[in-house]
Amino acid sequence: MEPSELEFLAEQESVTIIPNFSHGKLYLIRGDCGPFTPSIPVQVPLWMAINLRQRQKCRILSPEWMCVERLEEIKQEEIDSPIFTPMPSDYYREITRLLFDVAVPDISNADEIQTLVKDIWDIRMAKLRSSVDAFIKSGESHAQVDNLTVFEMNFARPLLTTALYQLQKFKRAAASASQGDSQNQSGSGSFF
Repeated sequence: MEPSELEFLAEQESVTIIPNFSHGKLYLIRGDCGPFTPSIPVQVPLWMAINLRQRQKCRILSPEWMCVERLEEIKQEEIDSPIFTPMPSDYYREITRLLFDVAVPDISNADEIQTLVKDIWDIRMAKLRSSVDAFIKSGESHAQVDNLTVFEMNFARPLLTTALYQLQKFKRAAASASQGDSQNQSGSGSFF
């Protein structure tokens, strides 16, 4: 999947906005939104929140997981656990980036939140690299990795497929070489 496709999927996630306009319900394919009343929170898809924010028609409330305390907990859990921990959203990284592109004034402790999300990403990528390394060294043909986000799976897919292809090539070469050696040894004994 391309990053733009992941961004599209992330934009389908619901967020809460505080509109500064009045409007009735909007009937969308994926469900209804509204009614919109000034100062009354309402859930909308992220794409709509971004569009309304760009037109200065609302404030976007950060998702409940996008606060310093919760992100510090997630970071600590990720450090303490040898396996991947569940993330609050499959698109936490994309949502953070999209919100930071348009709604930084709406996000309290924005710099700290951005740093924590980057730290969590770095920890998870280091864990992913070491998992891939251990998997390749084990010589197994399959592995189960739980709690990866869509972006992380996309990040790992090219690396894993290339590594598995190379590993399979080496195994075939080793098998044919050992088969050739055993035939040479059995064949050389028959001439004497």
